[in-house]
Amino acid sequence: QVQLAESGGGLVQPGGSLRLSCAASGRTSASLVMGWFRQAPGKEREFAAAIRWGGGATYSADSVKGRFTMSRDNAKNTVYLQMDTLKPEDTAVYYCAARRNPGSTWPTWTYEYTYWGQGTQVTVSS
Repeated sequence: QVQLAESGGGLVQPGGSLRLSCAASGRTSASLVMGWFRQAPGKEREFAAAIRWGGGATYSADSVKGRFTMSRDNAKNTVYLQMDTLKPEDTAVYYCAARRNPGSTWPTWTYEYTYWGQGTQVTVSS
């Protein structure tokens, strides 16, 4: 089992920045892929970014590429989502997720992830 806990959400003005954290506990390992998803009101949960725990390679959705950066701190068992140049359409609940042994492809669908955090609200508004 892996437990995930997000933090760092809040209210930010358009053009601003915010950093989300996801602390992992339990049976973490280099085989994990950690992902960030987001869900706006009335919309499906969508993939934002992912990182391989072993090696640190990252992958981002086109909608956030160049603005969102995912990183990890192995010593703290924590992954981060640095969000810059935020837009009102980035407003959503952001979820951290994890799965083991994804193979060579990047998992980008919700059903591909086993473990989920409780979510943290990000609101971009003036």
